[in-house]
Amino acid sequence: MGVRIGDGHPEDLANEHTFTFSWNGQEVRAHRGATILGALLASGHRVLRTTRIAGEPRGPLCGIGVCYECLVTVDGKPNRRACVTAAKPGMVVTSGAVARADRTES
Repeated sequence: MGVRIGDGHPEDLANEHTFTFSWNGQEVRAHRGATILGALLASGHRVLRTTRIAGEPRGPLCGIGVCYECLVTVDGKPNRRACVTAAKPGMVVTSGAVARADRTES
């Protein structure tokens, strides 16, 4: 049985079905088959980027690949949606991508 957000047992994440990847220089543990967003949320990370002009924190919104709020850079490739991109062992994920909606900020 997998660990879900809110189970309160993060130590259960360490088993043979897990691996790690880098998030802004920190090691994050993920379950095999998890998305980047799922692994980040399970690890307590809620802010994925900041807005371009105001610098306000942004987190996930839809979680199904429609809204572009969860854009991240994966292995040097910008503007990847964390909610639909599979987490993989050893990948390097960083925040900082600018969502399309930011173009209208004043």
